[in-house]
Amino acid sequence: MAEDLVESLAQRPNFRVTAHYVGNDRIELSANRPAELTRLILKRQRTRSGLSLAEVAERLGATSRNAYARFEQGRSTPTVEKLDQLLRAVSPDRDFVIGQSQQ
Repeated sequence: MAEDLVESLAQRPNFRVTAHYVGNDRIELSANRPAELTRLILKRQRTRSGLSLAEVAERLGATSRNAYARFEQGRSTPTVEKLDQLLRAVSPDRDFVIGQSQQ
């Protein structure tokens, strides 16, 4: 069910998500195209927070919104640490955790 939800939000052909239920009410998501999953999460969190690309860039201390936009457009895939930094800028009160899979 989680897979269908994320895939429908992405609206990209051949994009597939797998949910891994790890207990303690936790779900880990993986995707066949990680940049697409990253794109979806960043854009969704930014729009939920009501922020523009320029506002996110300002929060990150960047001089150009393009530095952030390339991740949201799926042109670049950030490291786990960078993704966490980007998400703190777009959604500081988020209720999920970003981390490297133990698998």
